[in-house]
Order: sequence, then structure tokens, then C-alpha cells
Amino acid sequence: MSPSVNSDDVSPVTVVIPCRTERRWTTLVQAVESAKAQNPAPAEIVVVADHNARLFDKIKHELDGVTVLTNRFRRGAAGARNTGAFHAITPLVAFLDDDVRAHQGWLAGLLAPFADPAVTGTGGAILPAWSGSRPAWFPDEYLWTVGASHAPAPSEATPAPEVWSASMAVRRETFVRVGGFPEPVGRSTDRPQTPEDALFPRMSEGGGHLMFVPDARIHHPVGPERMTFRYFLHRCFVAGQTGAISGRGHLQRAAPGALLRNLRAGSLPRTWAVVAGMTANAMGGVVQLTTRPPAPRAQPVQNQKKIAAGVRR
Repeated sequence: MSPSVNSDDVSPVTVVIPCRTERRWTTLVQAVESAKAQNPAPAEIVVVADHNARLFDKIKHELDGVTVLTNRFRRGAAGARNTGAFHAITPLVAFLDDDVRAHQGWLAGLLAPFADPAVTGTGGAILPAWSGSRPAWFPDEYLWTVGASHAPAPSEATPAPEVWSASMAVRRETFVRVGGFPEPVGRSTDRPQTPEDALFPRMSEGGGHLMFVPDARIHHPVGPERMTFRYFLHRCFVAGQTGAISGRGHLQRAAPGALLRNLRAGSLPRTWAVVAGMTANAMGGVVQLTTRPPAPRAQPVQNQKKIAAGVRR
């Protein structure tokens, strides 16, 4: 089903929402409704089922006002997002995950920085929706370990080294030119290098840059399995591996500031968590550099470009 786009309040952006399982149906519906409620409205909302025929049929028959597609690439969020983005005909494409809820002003906030032609991508603040009481030891500066961002107060959009695909917008022309999100190799969803790590440097070639927009907010659920200290250390370790691969160790560079802030605040549990996170991050980098795993096979970016060239413009 395709939405009507005749309103004068329609923005030049397509919102792409990847999904993979019926178990997230309730949150998928909430994500779609939150996208529909944006002002200005997106020109099109594209929901991409990730190689799940039952989910595709359910969306097609039960969700009004969306375009439903099936992932044309390898299974995974990267392929699903690329499918939606390559389908779009708008100059801008925004991405929203199927388990988040966008606040009012989310889309308008993401779009505003594109008035500057040098901006190739934007991202918003991802606020945690804890499934219970937030752990007392959890430092604000490490919210990224649970898929959230640390934005202590609303402020102006600022340049950023990266933004997260759960809440981001890109210039479609640039995104397609670089082949979209590279698809991960292997089955693990926690492999060291994420699709964003490889995407952003390519999109920034030629002087383009990313902007972080704190007022463009979404809520992201944090389940109990992500609220443990063990999971916290695991994510810090994986981030260390990622930094060793990409050379973008800004998370570790920011850690000393987090340590000082929590010391000054007198929060001993959070201070120790920062120390533990720094240690796990460093260990991840050392392990990655010393084990030297074989480089992954080159991704089929050219094939993705060919498919992109054949879709709607």
C-alpha cells in the first residue's frame, strides 16, 4: 500500500523502517504511527520485511499508509535499509528502527541541517526506555552500550564523528553513490565493525560532514538482558575492537572526561563502571590488533549500486 502524498505539508524525505520478526509487531506499529505523526509528514513510509514472507503479508494487509517491500539483499538490517533507500525517490532518506518511538519534531529536527549543502547526514538523540529501574552504577556517558546516546540537555545541532542508524537521515544521492550500508560478513550481529563504521567515512569524502541534532529524539527500549554489568563490559570490549579496525577511537578518548565528571559528582559506582569500561575497551583493541583476523571479503557494493540504478528515481 502506498500513502497519499498530496499534502502541502509533506517533506522531501522517505522514512525507511526495517523489520524482521512478528515478535516486534507492537513496537513496529508504534514506530510507524510515530513516523506518520511527524510535521511535516514524510513523503513516504517504507517498511521492509527482512526475508520474512509472513511478516510481509501481515504488514501489507494490516498496516495502512505505508509501502511494504521485501529485502532484496542479504538478510540483515543493512540490506533492508538499502532496499528501502534505493526504492525512494525523495532527495533525503531517514531511517527509524522497528522498536523505537519518534517524538514530535524528530523528523523536522533531522531535516533542518540539510539547508547546508555540505551536510551529508544527520542523527538524533536516542533516549533509553528502561524496562525497570536504571542500574545505579550506569554512567550517562556509556549509554551507547545499550543503543542510546548521551545528550544531557537540548542544544544546537553540532558536527559529529558518527550518528546511529536507529535515528538518522542522509542525502539519498550520496548514500546511493557509495553503495549504501555495507552488509556484514558472517552471522554474528555483534561483529566488531558495524555498517555505520564503514558508511560514514565514504559519505564524508569530498568535505561532507555529519550533524548530531539533540532535539530530534526517539525512545529506544532497554531490556533486562542489556542492564547487566556483564553486557556493559561486553559492549565496551566490542567497541574497542571496532576502534582498532576503523581507527575511530573517539569513545575511548571521551572516557577520561567521563571519569572526571563522575569523580567530581561523588558517584563511586559510576566512577568504577567508567574505569571498567575503559579497561574492557582497551582490552578489545589489544585483542583485535594482536590476533589479526583475516580481512572480510569485499562487499558487493557494485551490485548494490546496479540495483539502485534500476529503481525509482
